[in-house]
Amino acid sequence: MMIRTENKGDIESVHQLLLRAFGGQQEIILMERLRKDPEIDPELSIVAEDDGIVVGHIMFSPATLDDGGTMHKVAALGPLAVLPEYQKRGVGRQLIAEGKKRCGAHGYPLVFLFGHKDYYPRFGFVQARAHGFEIRQFTVPDEVFMVAELQRGALESMQGEFRFHSSFEGLG
Repeated sequence: MMIRTENKGDIESVHQLLLRAFGGQQEIILMERLRKDPEIDPELSIVAEDDGIVVGHIMFSPATLDDGGTMHKVAALGPLAVLPEYQKRGVGRQLIAEGKKRCGAHGYPLVFLFGHKDYYPRFGFVQARAHGFEIRQFTVPDEVFMVAELQRGALESMQGEFRFHSSFEGLG
């Protein structure tokens, strides 16, 4: 299994993967929007490849945290998708670990997501609201709004309102 940066030749495979994993178009629309935005670092779109087949994909995008008028750049994870026949083999774990490493190297102190309450805590994610973070952009239950620390002390030293990149606007 190889974990690497997505390239142009992967786009259709990633779209098919997203369709199989999520069954709808929202994630594909999001990916198309993110790829078109020059603010998005292509190094943060990562695939897992096995024998020439894209079996997993993860995307991290820039987001903001308004800490009482001070704006911080943070990262957002999403979407993460793994082909059903490759699930429970550590593909998601490898993609998350590589993405968190890359986000940390880019100076992001925190990474946020909406995700399954039993899956993401295995990778260092905790409930965001319990640490003083809020989101008004979308209405979500506490247990799915999560954050992971990429720089030591960021969870204790930062708080405020999280906002996804504008590419997420209008998605259900």
